[in-house]
Amino acid sequence: MNPYRLTIVLAGAAASAVLAFASTVAHGPEFIAGLESEAMAARDAAGGKDIAIDFVTRQGWLTRHPVLSGGKGLDAATREDSARAIAGVPGIGGVSWKGGRAGGGRTDGREREVASGHCQEDVEAILRVRTIRFGEASARIDRASNKVLDEVAEALSPCVGSIIAITGHTDGNGDEVANLALSIARANAVRWALVGRGIPADGLRASGVGSAELMEGLDPTDPANRRIEFSVVMTMPLQPTPVDTPGPG
Repeated sequence: MNPYRLTIVLAGAAASAVLAFASTVAHGPEFIAGLESEAMAARDAAGGKDIAIDFVTRQGWLTRHPVLSGGKGLDAATREDSARAIAGVPGIGGVSWKGGRAGGGRTDGREREVASGHCQEDVEAILRVRTIRFGEASARIDRASNKVLDEVAEALSPCVGSIIAITGHTDGNGDEVANLALSIARANAVRWALVGRGIPADGLRASGVGSAELMEGLDPTDPANRRIEFSVVMTMPLQPTPVDTPGPG
């Protein structure tokens, strides 16, 4: 299993990061257009010309995680080969099938692996300059964070089928017992916010550690210690060992 740790820092982003994000937005359409062209070429080479590739999220944002649809007349092997070819284009962070199905067929384990391969990269990009905010000493998510949560859910959707751990952290101010309870409550608030955006509840795990794991190099009272961390653990199918496999008779 491969763990990925994604950190939401509740303090504001650095000015240099804001400038980097602005540059990304300015060149985003051109970048995505290039990815789309390469993805179509890869799809055609794999025999999946009838498969549609959508680089726009439900919220209207450009994304590096295209959603595939169509190709109902193609066999399962061609759909899978096409998905793998598209996901292999440099710059694409993984693909998923619309509705979780490939051309009307059931998504198998290898297709799910393609979909979930690099979802942490998009989440990291989103959270680099934007934050999820809570009311002071509260687990209520600020309404202004709804758009960020929309984008986080969209980026995590290719990871459905994996375990997504959500861990709350506080700074070192106040009573540690209260901080622990607050960190758990905030993690649960984020969990249910993601459930409301289509991420299955059974794959989400919420926990809190209070101020036990402060960010290295920061003062314990620094607001940047107040954060949510995501750990995405890709699930792998179990292979039976000789002991597990029944013998003849």
